[in-house]
Amino acid sequence: TLGEFILEMPRGAQVIYPKDLGAILIEADVFPGSRVVEAGTGSGALTMALLRAAGPAGRVTSYELRDEFARIAEQNIRRYLGATDALVLRRADIYAGVLPDDRPVDRLILDVPEPWRVVGHAAAALVPGGIFLCYVPTVPQVTQAVEALRTSGAFAMIETIEVLVRPWNIDGLSVRPAHRMVAHTGFLTTARRVQRQAASGSGPQDGERTDAVKPDDEEETVDEVSGFGEGEPA
Repeated sequence: TLGEFILEMPRGAQVIYPKDLGAILIEADVFPGSRVVEAGTGSGALTMALLRAAGPAGRVTSYELRDEFARIAEQNIRRYLGATDALVLRRADIYAGVLPDDRPVDRLILDVPEPWRVVGHAAAALVPGGIFLCYVPTVPQVTQAVEALRTSGAFAMIETIEVLVRPWNIDGLSVRPAHRMVAHTGFLTTARRVQRQAASGSGPQDGERTDAVKPDDEEETVDEVSGFGEGEPA
């Protein structure tokens, strides 16, 4: 299974574990044919889950700065899923923005240390109703991310959850929880992209933001690996 493969595959960076991957797919509502931008490819665990959920008609664009992580992720993805045209791996910095070729986006999913730095770029890239999700391990990171989402004026329905898994031992009438559980690994924060409009025949209300964030159309030079069917792995 994918869950078993993730636990055993080679790693360059820490992975998001299966207990959180399932929640991410549902909380972000990754649907067949969706256009997803992921940042923080790492070892490719989340990337593989996103590819399976988005399907062959979808597109997953994954941003990773470190070449060694990108190489390991590419090898893991090839090994488990084989060649796919639904994936684009970019050696690029998501903090600098979502590249014009990758917009518009249905879902933007982050596993990076400072997701609040991406909120403005997410507002520019996401379609109305699109979903922003970030995965972070600490409370200060959650606090700063949520504050950035709230003050941006571009997001609503902001929620944070944590997934805890406790196995149970079942042996006839002897039923008890396991002595150890898979507790905290990270927080999942989601938000919905909204575009506020003034009431018909009236201008914007005091303190109300009605303009969408303008995308930064400056091009960046990045290395792109897309359509793994086109050549051999690096």
